[in-house]
Amino acid sequence: MDKISITGIILGLSAILLGQFLEGGSISSLIQVTAFLIVIGGTVGAVMLQTRPRHFLAGLQMLKWIFIPPKHDFQRLLTVLINWGQQARRGGLLALEAYIKGEKDPYVRRALQMVVDGAEPDSIRKALELEVDAFDLQARTSARIWESAGGYSPTFGILGAVMGLIHVMENLSDPSKLGAGIAVAFVATIYGVGVANLLFLPIANKLKVIIQREVSYREMLMDGMVSIANGENPRLLENRLAGYLQH
Repeated sequence: MDKISITGIILGLSAILLGQFLEGGSISSLIQVTAFLIVIGGTVGAVMLQTRPRHFLAGLQMLKWIFIPPKHDFQRLLTVLINWGQQARRGGLLALEAYIKGEKDPYVRRALQMVVDGAEPDSIRKALELEVDAFDLQARTSARIWESAGGYSPTFGILGAVMGLIHVMENLSDPSKLGAGIAVAFVATIYGVGVANLLFLPIANKLKVIIQREVSYREMLMDGMVSIANGENPRLLENRLAGYLQH
């Protein structure tokens, strides 16, 4: 569980609501169903219009990464690669065949299978690089829906405010309704700017970091498997892959 994400959301919302309370405003005045429908409904519609269905659904599924990010232990991977390198030097590449079925990650299984099959190191690198690039493109395209939402929602907030002001102008004959009507109109702007800067854009930026970590993990595995296929000394392998431990 990523506690800092939860803490950030709670802190941001609390600051907004506390500020409204300290200014003497009513928190209930910020709850406007119409403004919510205009901003969120319009934003979702715009994002769906520009996105392919599979990318839209994948982007929604990636939301869970904000609170439960994928776990990748780079130190453990380094230990595993060194062990595989030692096994391959002692018993040959076929000695790694016993590890294939025990791996749950399809990417790891394919890498092991290519090494065991005796594929050329350059061929292994090219095949794994293509898979890493495909994952990176797919993940970043899917995560971009949150960045797009952060761009559209403030505009729909302004749209909601304008629609509210139009309604106010239609009731100029009743001055008692003007103040409340204007206040309600600008709640849409608060929604649009608020969800963009407190939710959508931070989510998009955090997903970029998580995706980069995923890519680095795969690149570390790729470099390790190519080194094993080349028969590289495990100690040299350890020194070369140590840089990945900074992620």
